[in-house]
Amino acid sequence: MRCTLGVDVGTSSTKGVLVAHDGTIVATATRAHDVSRPHTGWVEMDASIWWDEFVDIARELRAAHPDAEIVAVGVSGMGPCVLLADENDQPVRPAILYGVDTRASAQIERITAELGVEEITRIGGSVLTSQAGGPKIAWIEEEESAAWARARRLFMPASWLVRHLTGAYVFDHQSASQVSPLYDIESERWHAPFWGRYATTIVQPRLAWAGDIAGTVTVQASESTGIPAGTPVITGTIDAWTEAVSVGAHETADLMLMYGTTMFMVFTSAVTPGEPALRTPSMWTTAGAFPGTRNLAGGLSTSGALTTWLKELTDADYPQLLAEAEASGVGARGVLMLPYFAGERTPIQDPDARGVIAGLTLEHTRGDLYRAALEATALGVRHNVETMRAAGADIRRIVAVGGGTQGRLWLQIVSDVTGLVQEVPETTIGASYGAAFLAAVAVAAEGEAPLITDWNPVVERITPNPELRVTYDTLFDRYVRLYDGTKSVVHELAAEQRGTSSHSTPEES
Repeated sequence: MRCTLGVDVGTSSTKGVLVAHDGTIVATATRAHDVSRPHTGWVEMDASIWWDEFVDIARELRAAHPDAEIVAVGVSGMGPCVLLADENDQPVRPAILYGVDTRASAQIERITAELGVEEITRIGGSVLTSQAGGPKIAWIEEEESAAWARARRLFMPASWLVRHLTGAYVFDHQSASQVSPLYDIESERWHAPFWGRYATTIVQPRLAWAGDIAGTVTVQASESTGIPAGTPVITGTIDAWTEAVSVGAHETADLMLMYGTTMFMVFTSAVTPGEPALRTPSMWTTAGAFPGTRNLAGGLSTSGALTTWLKELTDADYPQLLAEAEASGVGARGVLMLPYFAGERTPIQDPDARGVIAGLTLEHTRGDLYRAALEATALGVRHNVETMRAAGADIRRIVAVGGGTQGRLWLQIVSDVTGLVQEVPETTIGASYGAAFLAAVAVAAEGEAPLITDWNPVVERITPNPELRVTYDTLFDRYVRLYDGTKSVVHELAAEQRGTSSHSTPEES
């Protein structure tokens, strides 16, 4: 049985899937892990976890199906992350994660002042925010000199797995475009002047597209994983983009909604000669996963992370909470929540935003809180969609993916709040499945590449209830005003939180 192996390193777990040539899932495996939050605003991870869990998953899947012939390997991972390693590929410090890590605020301000907003957006497509990789590289140089002195290579989870599997030092264009301002989005290459200024000692990775073959499994990697030496490995990309591939939401005018630990949105447009990519200061303009495409992307800093927090806080299970949230009803009996419990990414780009729960009384229940959390994430999605459309995004099709799609209530609330129809595919396992598909395409004979519509057809459409439109229009107006009305106080509280968190480098602790 010919199969492809797809593995995705996520924020809360690493997932692997073995997929037959027709798209049938043969087996899955998961390894849960945690991020580290050593200080307020810091979110990082020991990169050894990424490779160790890949090895465990590969061996588990091989043992479960020893008759399976693995013909290619697909990789994917959260991002944009910043992992710096020395000349021997030893990490110089834990990996700094994507936009949920807000430590580089001072570097964002300094680099923006040095280069100017216009030049940064002209070259990189987006203003600098906590999502950008460049300021985090600068933070390491300025704050951890011993680590910086050893740093020679830059990785994200997908490129780290490729390095261990094949020895190739390669980045895909999509991931590179999020190491802003070091990548030129129009010419699709590293921007040498900015690289020389802000990543002086780091060797530039070779650039390729997500579905390109990066190399083949080495003998050493084969001994560790059980995957035959010589097996092709694709370059891979950031998980949200691989998720889009997994559900066929990567064509022009598609918007993918990824329901995960965070909520991610990716709109795809075609490259038009002579016309620049869509740009807006409050979203991220990036290279696409494939040649000839661009993306306008956004993300909420919390989604599943918020519902998990409430679950643990109330000591209830998800079926209970969902039932109680449904009973609470539209508007959560007058409770309105801002979901900014880890700062917020798009469209407000405010790392000092914090969660707010308004309207509470002694009569409110945990079901009301859970309903308010689901509505808060839906209101955040609407805020992003309206911002994308204002920037010129012609959104014609929306596809939902990720673990949150298993709960029909959450999907329905998002459709009701946004007024959008969501397509739900048969398989919502996510980025690992998309990575397996890209691997299958990469090694297919000419004219025999599989189609994702055959692998993963749409099985359900979630349509909004028009009777709730006026109610949710009112709630959205209150949602926007609640942030504006509480921002100054919340920023003071965020400053106090930072003040109670001492800064110590790894060498000092």
